Amino acid sequence: MPPAVNAKAIKSEEKIAEIKRSLSALEHLSSGTLLKRMKVCGNPRCHCASDPAARHGPYYEWSYLKGGKLRHRTLTSEQADIMRLAIANHRKAKKLLRAWEAQTLHLIELKAPK
Repeated sequence: MPPAVNAKAIKSEEKIAEIKRSLSALEHLSSGTLLKRMKVCGNPRCHCASDPAARHGPYYEWSYLKGGKLRHRTLTSEQADIMRLAIANHRKAKKLLRAWEAQTLHLIELKAPK
């Protein structure tokens, strides 16, 4: 392998190693969407019926796909904090995997016989 090609291959392998380190640092992963909701209770005498600022909540709802079906789950504020991080980590992991795939393709192209 020519020195220039070898240097490019080493650089790609270093990028893959960095991606692996970044992935191993992620603790929680989850797909889905987290919503913060304020709700109206339905009681016409309650303050929430007339004043949007007096609505009940916040309630945290996690929506996700399971078995091809959309599911919803209510979370506590502590669970929502962890889920928010897990969803951000999931998105970061997907981005890192795409970068790993691109570097792998680059290595294959560099090492292909010409």
